[in-house]
Amino acid sequence: MKLRESDVMKIEGVFRQEGPFKAFKTIRELATFQFTCRRCENAPCINACPAGALEKDENGMITRAVNLCIRCKSCIVICPFGTMMNDLFEVKTSGYRFFDLGDDEEMKEFAQAFPEGVVRIVEMDENPDEKIYKLNDKILVKELMWS
Repeated sequence: MKLRESDVMKIEGVFRQEGPFKAFKTIRELATFQFTCRRCENAPCINACPAGALEKDENGMITRAVNLCIRCKSCIVICPFGTMMNDLFEVKTSGYRFFDLGDDEEMKEFAQAFPEGVVRIVEMDENPDEKIYKLNDKILVKELMWS
């Protein structure tokens, strides 16, 4: 089981993302944007968003303000690389358990909520040779490559 399959379990890990919008983000959204966003110079998704909910961060990666997004899906239609995915824009409230990954105790509960090996708490650095990348100060993800 992969973390992106957690919809079956109705669990989301969220943390406060620093940057232009300072909004709560799910691990899934941040990882999707970080690994899929091609950082277009003149990003069509930003230009297509009628609500002004998309911006580039300091690294040129797109970031979305959840509180501004009206879920019109214009960005999904226009993104040439598939970064914008329909499931990222679903409002998840009823029946979901949200864990604040900025809180050490909630992070432990989040890891324990998944089957063994899906989420682990470790002390390590980013390791691109093993496809392990840093999302923020506390979160690393292992990118699974297409085979």
